[in-house]
Amino acid sequence: MDEVEWMPRQHKAKDLRVGLISWAGSYLTFETYKNTVTATAKGLGRRQTWEILVSSKHDTQAVVRLRSLQGFYLLCEADGSLCYGRPRTSHHGCFLIHFHRSGKWTLQCIISGRYLESDGEDVFCTSRTLSAYHMWTPRPALHVHVILYSPLNRCYARADPTMGRVWVDAPVPCLKECGFLLHFQDGCYHLETSAHTFLSHLDGLVSQPSTQTAFHMQVRPGGFVALSDGEGGMLYPQGTRLLLSLGSDPHEGEEWLILQHCPTWVSLRSKTQKFLSVVYDVEVCAASGHVTPMSLFQFECDNKSPTLQLRSANGCYLAQRRHRTVMADGHQLEAETFFRMHWHCGRIILQSPSGCFLGIAANGLLVANNFFLFLPGPNEEFGIQLANRPFLALRGRYGYVGTSSQHDLLQCNMDQPDCIYLLPCRQGIYHFQAQGGSFWSITPFGSFRPWGKFALNFSIELQGSNLLTVLAPNGFYMRSDRSGTLLADSRDITKECIWEF
Repeated sequence: MDEVEWMPRQHKAKDLRVGLISWAGSYLTFETYKNTVTATAKGLGRRQTWEILVSSKHDTQAVVRLRSLQGFYLLCEADGSLCYGRPRTSHHGCFLIHFHRSGKWTLQCIISGRYLESDGEDVFCTSRTLSAYHMWTPRPALHVHVILYSPLNRCYARADPTMGRVWVDAPVPCLKECGFLLHFQDGCYHLETSAHTFLSHLDGLVSQPSTQTAFHMQVRPGGFVALSDGEGGMLYPQGTRLLLSLGSDPHEGEEWLILQHCPTWVSLRSKTQKFLSVVYDVEVCAASGHVTPMSLFQFECDNKSPTLQLRSANGCYLAQRRHRTVMADGHQLEAETFFRMHWHCGRIILQSPSGCFLGIAANGLLVANNFFLFLPGPNEEFGIQLANRPFLALRGRYGYVGTSSQHDLLQCNMDQPDCIYLLPCRQGIYHFQAQGGSFWSITPFGSFRPWGKFALNFSIELQGSNLLTVLAPNGFYMRSDRSGTLLADSRDITKECIWEF
């Protein structure tokens, strides 16, 4: 097959979101009922998350507006007080961000020239003389499961557990080794691989996080990050094999990587237990008994509509063509690449724009069956399995799912997640295993403990590109609760039942 360059998707709004940490370690916070902004919160939640809307950008500064997830803008008034609302003029709510070598930001009001600062609780703009109180540390607010893309080398970072190294050599981020967990601790970041090793300053992978795995991060609007050891060494691809390691002399922006949420790749299996694969460049058939790179598809779905696009590793999308054929030669904006998805007992049914359901023909090819003659049956149902996710890190409306030393029940408001290991038992059904090797158990009240002795069945249904719902063993959907306790007590899918992974 001719090599097709994989084109990274454009940035999504959520990739440009950050939390801003003051000198006191607290976050700039949108106060819903007070029409004000404070810096009292100690964790990064929805009210501490800001979208950075860039008007213009240069090497060391940018003109921006800050917008909360509720849709309101951070505004500086004439008396130096801060509130939120809608800008009244073209410059109202505009700030000049200065990017400092330390990785910190200062935000200067365009109109008054005064700097955004905090006294540890309140936030205001009253001083034109720069000081440490004006420094803010940006923390990316995207999900902790990420990929790292080098725009200069046009490749993704890939952990190599055999060699104990990280290379920037993956043209397509479809392997689990391309995913990393980005841990934030004490102002620094630790990169954990899918095999749960950590990238070290000494270029290798080690089993435990330490000061040798802590990196400082510079953040730029647009998802650009640069990692350093804080002593002059920058992390960038080096040598002919593009080893990701510390060095002191990056050229032409080699140190800048694009940080993005880890995409969802899936495999699809027919009723004959054969995997859908792309063969002869563009044909799609169910012929392989095992997973290959050409039987992996990126699951792209807007959670606001039930339509789905499947992008193959050749960079093209599945599309319905003439005579009911389905080919892997579509482009992102083609109407023929959008399929309506239906779920049935953990299996997925795909319906083309013409109303036809996709199924397997006698010769093994993927085709669109005539919807006037056929209703979906076993031949139109496909088993779906996460291909690049050996574990889940779930984030809901109030935080991540994890354990807490203060509670014996699983919580859903944590700043960092616990990994949930997925043990597939049949299509769409998984056993949830905790980090210590025990299984998730459920109480009569619908709460969970992470030390069960027996494996229980959990059903996963994908609701978006990185969104899912979980049907628990008690027959209810798992949801996040404002109290912080993870519960399975919802008969219907609500906003609290949607999990980012």
